[in-house]
Amino acid sequence: MRFRLSFTAILVASVSIVSAIPTSNLTERSVAFDWAKTKVRGVNIGGWLVLESFIVPSIFTKYSTPELTIGDEWTLCTKLGKQECYNTLKSHWDNFVKKADFQKIQKAGFNVVRIPIGYWAYLDIEGTPYTSGSAPYLEKAVGWARETGLKVIIDLHGAPKSQNGFDHSGRKSASPGWGDGESIWQTHKVLKMIEEKYAVPKMQDVVIAIQLLNEPLLNALDSEMVKQFYRDGYYNLRLISDTPMMIHDGFWNPAWLNEFLTPQDNNAQLVVVDHHEYQIFGSGLVGLSTTDHRTLTCKSVDEYSHTDKWLIVGEWSGAMTDCAPHINGFKSGNRYEGTWQYSPWIGSCKGKSGKVKDWSSEWKDDVRRYIETQLDAFETKANGWVFWNFKTEGDAGEWDLFQLLDAGVFPQPLDNRKFGRFCTDW
Repeated sequence: MRFRLSFTAILVASVSIVSAIPTSNLTERSVAFDWAKTKVRGVNIGGWLVLESFIVPSIFTKYSTPELTIGDEWTLCTKLGKQECYNTLKSHWDNFVKKADFQKIQKAGFNVVRIPIGYWAYLDIEGTPYTSGSAPYLEKAVGWARETGLKVIIDLHGAPKSQNGFDHSGRKSASPGWGDGESIWQTHKVLKMIEEKYAVPKMQDVVIAIQLLNEPLLNALDSEMVKQFYRDGYYNLRLISDTPMMIHDGFWNPAWLNEFLTPQDNNAQLVVVDHHEYQIFGSGLVGLSTTDHRTLTCKSVDEYSHTDKWLIVGEWSGAMTDCAPHINGFKSGNRYEGTWQYSPWIGSCKGKSGKVKDWSSEWKDDVRRYIETQLDAFETKANGWVFWNFKTEGDAGEWDLFQLLDAGVFPQPLDNRKFGRFCTDW
């Protein structure tokens, strides 16, 4: 792991940082969503404007060769070149998400969509292979949300040099490079472009939060640098409006952000913490029984709910194993069958992933039990939830809301409970 220097905010004309913004200077209009009283019941529109191999494996399969495995958007565009990469992605952008998807989401009782996008949609950095062109699709999606009555959280999912080294940040790497060079200044520059379009008062009827950055990997970053980035990002956003700002906990207990950006901290207002809850990224986790997964949900949500800000679980799924193809990276194997990085064999993945319609009735019931427990936990101990993901190309059913809805595995209506309440301590 490389040593990182703490970042000191750079004051530049394009990204102004101020010590405090008096609320009287902001428009009296605020977002058309009551974060204090309304539970977020959302779903992510992932794998669209930022590629993920387990969501859209066809693109990765088509362009991978025995000599070169395409594992992320960086590698894809490096191989194809900017123009051909644009042509490939444009077809995907045009076809993977439609207005009908938003209509289905709204009809199922959801009220929010979280839309990930990469920095390269707005900023072409010399020496990077990415192609731009996805920004107009975000605009189209926000329009669909407005037309269907859904609210939007805009999520900057990939930052320059990668904030976590994960493939869904745009470029997979051994460790994050975000924080080096001009990467944080560049991130603020991108956020300024997003906010000047989507955080302005005329957009507050539909855009209810701007998420500064998805999943910064705190175990590999300077936490004070991340805090300074959040603080600077907050004041930049307040130069535009009072649209809520969302910050990710970086996979630490959200309480580490207590007393930070609160009304007692220079009168900071309207800050939401995003926590992601997955119980599959460890051999000890994928070996748990359904009851154990549900029990862990009850215990963990109680631990991370002691925050002094609004908190949502902005990503979670129905997965109790990592059997979904490519969930650990394109062609990377899985822990459950012992095919990923020397993991011990736990069991067979047969019947535990794939299309939901092909699951046994017993497995459908088990996944529904797990989903119901999470819904109860996230609405009782947090301000709501955003499921990952709205759909996949088919073979990752436990991550595919539409398949789960169609098969009766995801509750309809959302407060329907087939198996009753599981968590009993609260």
